[in-house]
Amino acid sequence: MEAIAPTIESYRALALQVTCHAVNRASNREEARSLMQESIARLEKQIAASIAFIGFDCKLIVLPEYFLTGFPMGESLSIWAEKACLEMNGAEYEALGKIAQKQSIFIAGNAYELDPNFPGLYFQTCFVIDPSGAIVLRYRRLNSMFAPTPHDVWDKYLECYGLAGVFPVAKTAIGNLAAIASEEILYPEVARCLAMWGAEIFLHSTSEVYGNARSPKEAAKISRAVENMAYVVSANTAGIVNTAIPESSTDGSSKIIDYRGLVLSETGAGESMAAFAEIDLAALRRYRRRPGLNNLLSRQRLELYAESYRQSHFYPANTMLDKEVDRKHFIQTQMQTIERLAKLGII
Repeated sequence: MEAIAPTIESYRALALQVTCHAVNRASNREEARSLMQESIARLEKQIAASIAFIGFDCKLIVLPEYFLTGFPMGESLSIWAEKACLEMNGAEYEALGKIAQKQSIFIAGNAYELDPNFPGLYFQTCFVIDPSGAIVLRYRRLNSMFAPTPHDVWDKYLECYGLAGVFPVAKTAIGNLAAIASEEILYPEVARCLAMWGAEIFLHSTSEVYGNARSPKEAAKISRAVENMAYVVSANTAGIVNTAIPESSTDGSSKIIDYRGLVLSETGAGESMAAFAEIDLAALRRYRRRPGLNNLLSRQRLELYAESYRQSHFYPANTMLDKEVDRKHFIQTQMQTIERLAKLGII
């Protein structure tokens, strides 16, 4: 039987805010892969230096959304898959795994990824690599405006991975880890389902516009922490370079929020390791076991809502199961959904 690592009840986590060097301008797969390896080499130095500053009890580092590639800007699904998507056992994961091994840390991040079960498609994938270098969590983003999701191939995805593969939670020495991708922080059902599978720490890789005024996503991060009695470690990009978009458009406010909704640390704009804080796993577990008004998880009456969800159908499933699509498919499907909901008097 495989030995289970003892629980580390208190450690530090870091939401590492780094610049994304996009690969959109790469002319081919080889050039894109070279750019990714350069990004990993920069990250290796930044991670080592950050840990030296924070302390060697820093055991979890969360990286931003699509930190190796940026996002597609007009590329077709096939071109982006060829140029920018990682293979499930590819060299990029191997290189990141070596960093995790060398530093004895967990690394969480987000990338576009190919899956041999779904040729012609890719998924935006959140991952966690443990200190042995192994990938212990692979979550595919469920809500996306312009990328395929498991819901778009729902029946086959469930056959391949089951519901536990849709809402994966990695039970590790530093707690029960789950991932939330980017704007999915605005979807309370995603975090709630992960909490129902035991999640204690939400790893939020994002690349979002941030301003001084509190945005919906800022409110959502605190809400997801409070309503699920969980930590949120949210890492934003420090801008995206090598695209036509002004590079500081998605920059700033990486943060760590505790299970009471308190912001423990937060950084401003630019590359930064300032968003680090203690994860007190023992305190979280005591809090979750304490009876009273604030124990929201134990007070959930899920049966109240199940039938309403069961009989409601908004965005359709399986729209990419048996056919090739172009990028127009996503907005067309959304427009059809809006029209149908309007006819039903829902909106």
